[in-house]
Amino acid sequence: MQDFIYQNTTKIFFGDHIDAELNAAVTQFGHNVLLVTGGHSVHRSGLYDRVQKLLSDTTITDLAGVAPNPKIDSVREGQRLAKANHIDVVLAVGGGSVIDCAKVVATAANYAGDPWELVINRELSRSTPQLPIVTILTLSATGSEMNSGAVISNPETHEKLGTSGAHTPAVSFLDPRLTTTVPASQTAAGSMDIFSHLTEQYFDREPANDATKGMIEGLMRSVIKWAPVAIKDGSDLAARSNLMWTATSALNGTMGLGNRNAWSNHAMEHVLSAYYDITHGVGLGILTPRWMHYVLTQDPTTTPLFARFGRNVWGLSGDEATVAPAAITATYDWISQLGFPMTLPAVGITDDQNFAAMATAAATKLGNSYLPLDAQAVQTIYRAAQTPGLA
Repeated sequence: MQDFIYQNTTKIFFGDHIDAELNAAVTQFGHNVLLVTGGHSVHRSGLYDRVQKLLSDTTITDLAGVAPNPKIDSVREGQRLAKANHIDVVLAVGGGSVIDCAKVVATAANYAGDPWELVINRELSRSTPQLPIVTILTLSATGSEMNSGAVISNPETHEKLGTSGAHTPAVSFLDPRLTTTVPASQTAAGSMDIFSHLTEQYFDREPANDATKGMIEGLMRSVIKWAPVAIKDGSDLAARSNLMWTATSALNGTMGLGNRNAWSNHAMEHVLSAYYDITHGVGLGILTPRWMHYVLTQDPTTTPLFARFGRNVWGLSGDEATVAPAAITATYDWISQLGFPMTLPAVGITDDQNFAAMATAAATKLGNSYLPLDAQAVQTIYRAAQTPGLA
């Protein structure tokens, strides 16, 4: 296990705490609030009005309309609003896209230059003072409510890049009841994002990291069990609660401790959605089993870990040579059963004209992945995703 330093200072309120605790959680940092939201759902649900009432003793400035795959233009507008209104604290109400945007805005508020510079230069972002962030989570997926990372897209440059701020959110409210109206398609995409976060950290070359791998296996089983339940019955609070805490736990930093390798599927999907603006979780659902199949067929030394994955996560039995590929098939079938489109043409990517450029961009981040991938390997995975199945 690799040496590590870990600190996470986010205070979590899990359950029905918003009415009693939100005002104090926000106003401890000041009374000038930047309220960051996404689409219309926060208004339809009544949550926006509820927040306004609870913070009636503050001055609220709105940054609304943050899109999925949040764009740098929203961050730029947030920076302008934060500076003009002397914002003390940023309150993000929404899913991971809203929270990611809020994080970069909270840093950009104290930065004189263009916020895109904070995205392309992670060290600059980490060293720039950041306004306090409070979040109210409405979609279980990214884990952004308890980590310092953010992913921002720049449509002009076809880039979708991850960055990191100086701090994790100060306070996050996780009430599963707020997710019971999330549509089945978004629940499926969010669940796939959770599952992908776990697989990215599970498939790692560091030996004897059983503590971390064991925790990941448990969280994987949770997603596998509860995602179909929540998709079938969005009001099932047990399903929503388990998915919410699994999503947070998957990416609050603990599941990657002691690891050595970089992620694979997220790098490939970020380029994919930077070019085509598809739903992140859907892109991951299409790519992940194809990546698994490529890795196993290209490098037999990965067989033992895929077999462990099959036995401990999917409950498969048999010798390693049988269980390893069966685990990948089980993964593909589970994703399919969530109601996913399972090929690139099914999400509107009907030709390969951008594959070479996309693969070159992704490969720059894949030299230290579980199986290092060059541009040709990435193209092979993209092409495999053009047709159904794993062959």
